Amino acid sequence: MSNRATRRAAERQAKLAVNATKVMTASASAGGNTDPQPPIVDFEPPDNHSEDNISDARLNANRANAQHSTGPRTKTGKAKSSMNAVKTGLTGRTVVLPTDDAEAYQQHLNRILDDLGPATGKESALAQCIADTEWRLLRIAPLEASIYAIGRIKLADLYPEETNLANREALIQGEIFITYRRDLCNLALQERRLRNQRQADLAELKAFQQERADKEKEEKQKRQNEIRRADKIHDNARKYEIKFDFAEFGFDFSLAEYLAYRAKNCDYYRLTETHLDLDNFLSTYRKEQKPA
Repeated sequence: MSNRATRRAAERQAKLAVNATKVMTASASAGGNTDPQPPIVDFEPPDNHSEDNISDARLNANRANAQHSTGPRTKTGKAKSSMNAVKTGLTGRTVVLPTDDAEAYQQHLNRILDDLGPATGKESALAQCIADTEWRLLRIAPLEASIYAIGRIKLADLYPEETNLANREALIQGEIFITYRRDLCNLALQERRLRNQRQADLAELKAFQQERADKEKEEKQKRQNEIRRADKIHDNARKYEIKFDFAEFGFDFSLAEYLAYRAKNCDYYRLTETHLDLDNFLSTYRKEQKPA
């Protein structure tokens, strides 16, 4: 026996002796009864498997056996394992449960994306989260109704002595709530959590969209100022009969492109009282000018 095992055995013997002394003292205090007491049982198992006692062969065998329990390895097994914690579909990573209509979810997702109009990767990710949260919220009402339906079946025989049907209905309804209060409160808690999450995601999405709109507005204003500067340079060049190249002044369009835009924008403004977007015009114009 190793030193560690010997020490633990001595500690157990000391514990037994102390417990026996307490029993004898309690017996004497109760009236001097000296009848034999039930044997004191040591529930601590002997340390037969301590690191000092286990053999190298046994240790290697234990390690080898542990390798046989590493969880699911196939895609199917992992998918089933990931579903083990799914109960109501209100939490976790799984959004579309096996009982859900995948086509209905896709239609739901498309509607949310159309309503929210994300235009960037961050906006699309938030819109996806909002759609998933709303999909989970749609489960709340059916789950609550199913709890009351189960309760009505299980508790239908209560209060048979109540002859007033309205009173009996109210009593049974109260019993259903009391019996399934924990489940109903959990649903309410999950609904509040989901609504808060949706509100937070909506606020963040609107902040991103507002930031993008402000940046687009700023870029549009800069482009308009650039066009005004080009107009001034062009008009002065004609006035003083000076040849020039727009590239010399840092513009990203040629004189021919500018003149084409100016002519098109003139007609566009007369019809709409708004200016034609220069970048969209240049994109279309350059495609048309490329040889077939």
